[in-house]
Amino acid sequence: MFGSRFVRAAGAVAAVACALAVGCGGDGTHRVSGTVTFKGQPVPVGKIYFTPDATKGGSGPSGYADIKDGKYDTASAGGHGAPAGAVVISIEAFDPNAKPDKVDKSDTSGEVLIKSLFPRYEVQADLPASSSTKDVDVPASAATAKPKQVGGPLVSP
Repeated sequence: MFGSRFVRAAGAVAAVACALAVGCGGDGTHRVSGTVTFKGQPVPVGKIYFTPDATKGGSGPSGYADIKDGKYDTASAGGHGAPAGAVVISIEAFDPNAKPDKVDKSDTSGEVLIKSLFPRYEVQADLPASSSTKDVDVPASAATAKPKQVGGPLVSP
């Protein structure tokens, strides 16, 4: 009797761990990974968001992941799986080695300013209802573009 309960409990724990590891939990999200480049180079540091595009029937929770050396994975620590269907992909990218344009010497908050490579870049996409790879090449023109909102309202985690 103890043995069968232990096996069932171990199986349940393994199933939950597997679902969390691949980013496909019970909330209808899926693992998305890939690369993000800007001007042909990997984005050094940033964040990528997958927001359901309500204007095209998209729904569900937003997905997100950190970008490091051009790579991201929603199944990594600090990430969340993306919904299937119509989404707006939003990218924020930073140059951790660049000095900020303006430094307020009276600011004693201890916050560090990081220079943005371009205003928040957005592109529409359609994601499958399974784990997938989605590479994004941010065009050089994004550096001079004015931010605009594609699709429905933005929701950040």
